[in-house]
Amino acid sequence: PAKPRVLQGDRGLSQKGPGSGNASYYYSYTRLDTDGTLALNGDTLSVTGASWMDREWSTSALGPEQEGWDWFSLQLDDGRDLMYYQLRRTDGSPSEFSEGVIVDPDGGTQRLDRSDVSTEVLDTWTSPDGAHTYPVEWRLRVPGEDIDLEITSLIPNQELDVSVRYWEGAVRIEGSASGRGYVEMTGYGDSPGSPAL
Repeated sequence: PAKPRVLQGDRGLSQKGPGSGNASYYYSYTRLDTDGTLALNGDTLSVTGASWMDREWSTSALGPEQEGWDWFSLQLDDGRDLMYYQLRRTDGSPSEFSEGVIVDPDGGTQRLDRSDVSTEVLDTWTSPDGAHTYPVEWRLRVPGEDIDLEITSLIPNQELDVSVRYWEGAVRIEGSASGRGYVEMTGYGDSPGSPAL
């Protein structure tokens, strides 16, 4: 790994709601040197880059007043990485259990709580069946760290229609830092509080 393992939350225990069971064990490797080949349309291409790996397991899903999440995993070109998950209440507002971390270029970490981060939806995309509307462009700010980012999906339609509908996809980052990343979202269109953040 290019950086050491990050234990998310409190030494790897990430509280997601008020109950003792509304938690997960969660760690990340935010920069893994990656190389390999990709077969595409009969051609073999060499690829290199930096991957991000999360490992999380839990005993429960969302808390009783929560309907979904917006999960940002961002690699910035200045060497920092930022993970932030915003759990959404049924009324669409952010849960107090939303949190994240900044990983410095040397692997040092700084935890973020809900009050450290603000998000704003700048654009949305609606699924072909019209049932789900997801954000596809955001402004994410961490004022205490002089971070002000505009995050844009590379392709608006990155929805997965499986047992639970997810939007999972690649994003580009511009603003106080540039970079690339990944966003995962659930709970949009499934209840009255969606899609407000």
